[in-house]
Amino acid sequence: QVQLVESGGGLVQAGGSLRLSCAASGDTICISSMGWYRQAPEKERELVAGITNGGSTYYASSVKGRFTISRDTAKNTLYLQMNSLKPENTDVYYCYVLPTGWGQSCEDESWGQGTQVTVSS
Repeated sequence: QVQLVESGGGLVQAGGSLRLSCAASGDTICISSMGWYRQAPEKERELVAGITNGGSTYYASSVKGRFTISRDTAKNTLYLQMNSLKPENTDVYYCYVLPTGWGQSCEDESWGQGTQVTVSS
């Protein structure tokens, strides 16, 4: 099982930048891919960006060219560099681990506690 601790959220003006961090601990060998989701109170949780162990990345079309996902495997830390922020990016962001499923300790997915990103006009 993997434990995730998020940091880096905050309040920023439109056009500014933030970098979210997600520190993974525990059975990090269980990690198949990691990602960042967003969720507003009235909406479903939505994938913003993802990255596989092989380094393949995915971005929602709304953030392509502005956000960059990366992973420092040595430090077991996931990052989301958020540039050119817009008010529509305001939300709670959650770090996520998709496990390999290899062995009992790698069966459970993991979620961070969430970090608030607020972008003012």
